[in-house]
Amino acid sequence: MSDVGTTPGMRSDDAEIRRKRLLFRCWHRGTQEIDLIFGSFAERSADQLSTVQLDRFEALLDCNDADLFYWVTGRSTPPSTHDHDVMRMLRSCHCHQKV
Repeated sequence: MSDVGTTPGMRSDDAEIRRKRLLFRCWHRGTQEIDLIFGSFAERSADQLSTVQLDRFEALLDCNDADLFYWVTGRSTPPSTHDHDVMRMLRSCHCHQKV
């Protein structure tokens, strides 16, 4: 696995565990639509995300599924705290999926 998402002092094993937890959270959100969007994104992209991007992605997982769905599908604009590169990546990936 790549060490892209690790920080100095963080072992590669720690980053692997973090990504596995993130992947589990993404596939077990509660709504099938968000599971599909976030789970698919995490499978494809988690290895390439920096530590800061992983932090942003994890913060998104603390949001309400309905809000996330509207933000990712472009039906509403996310608040400035969640309008960042990871949200743009999610939107870009979502455009290629059928939900």
